[in-house]
Amino acid sequence: MRWRIHEEQEVWANPWLSVRRLDVEQPDGQRVDYHAVRLADVAAAVVTDPEDRVLLMWRHRFLTDTWAWELPMGIVEAGEAPIDAAAREVEEETGWRPGPLTHLIRSQPGAGIMDAVHHVFRATTATRIGAPTERNESDRIEWIPLTDVPAMIANGEIVSGITLVGLQQALLQLP
Repeated sequence: MRWRIHEEQEVWANPWLSVRRLDVEQPDGQRVDYHAVRLADVAAAVVTDPEDRVLLMWRHRFLTDTWAWELPMGIVEAGEAPIDAAAREVEEETGWRPGPLTHLIRSQPGAGIMDAVHHVFRATTATRIGAPTERNESDRIEWIPLTDVPAMIANGEIVSGITLVGLQQALLQLP
């Protein structure tokens, strides 16, 4: 069953997102007024080292007024490949340059209300290149054993959707 968009209008926008009003026809033929968000894609990276530790950032999210561990991540800029965005974000936010990145998983966190795609990549090495250039992203940057991650998730220390998806996929790949 496929829904069909007859018309779409922008209600409000900035460089990262657009709130849209849509005239949608449902599979039963009924037309409804629908609202959605068109949001820029996001790229993140699960960067691990030879000891199976993962590079995480301790962050405050002001909208929810919460602290939690997150992967380095950010918006995919116009014309930028998601893999390049992931590498850029790791460097800017942590001061580490990831080794070769490979695709880990892709998700659509809110496909019923927004169109953003979250791309997560994996690197198994990284080289320290200096201090983070993005100074407003985190309080701490640490290498944390992947084996600690399930307890951290259970304790609410990891709550970001893209971080959860990426780390859980990485955990599935452990021997």
